[in-house]
Amino acid sequence: MTDRRTLLAGTAALAALLPLRTALAASAHDFAFDAIDGGEIHLSDFAGGPVLVVNTASLCGYTPQYEGLQAIWEAYRDRGLTVVGIPSDDFGGQEKDTEAEVKDFCETVFSVDFPLAAITRVSGTQAHPFYLWAEQELGAANAPRWNFHKYLVGADGRLIRAFPTRVEPDSAEVREAIEKALPASR
Repeated sequence: MTDRRTLLAGTAALAALLPLRTALAASAHDFAFDAIDGGEIHLSDFAGGPVLVVNTASLCGYTPQYEGLQAIWEAYRDRGLTVVGIPSDDFGGQEKDTEAEVKDFCETVFSVDFPLAAITRVSGTQAHPFYLWAEQELGAANAPRWNFHKYLVGADGRLIRAFPTRVEPDSAEVREAIEKALPASR
């Protein structure tokens, strides 16, 4: 019984440190995601250009937004934009069961070639630290409420703005924000 109490106390102590870790983050560049095919995606690798971070799902009514995400990636990647897809099963159980299935679906159906993370929690107290930090930075009203919520991160790692699910990734609103965030000399 003592070992179980010790384990529970240790787990609680580590969980209590998570908000402190996100509070100490100075920018989005302080975060990394597990990559869908192994390794890590370090947002700091994209410093100097904007990053569109989008929580995705393969079986959602908004899944066709992958097409717009790929179009934005193709239109702006040579000018410094990176799109990072964060597959998540947080909303309605609408993600495939494995990373391999997600990757195959994205590549086969939508020809996605922008970076994809492993399946990741994006909401609630167990959300990835990036999402906890983003909510602290922009407020709870700008936290993901469904799949395909978008965060635009500036070249300096600061959050520029959030776009809710219903805003298409290749909409004039998103394109305008990206254009303003792009480095001047590319």
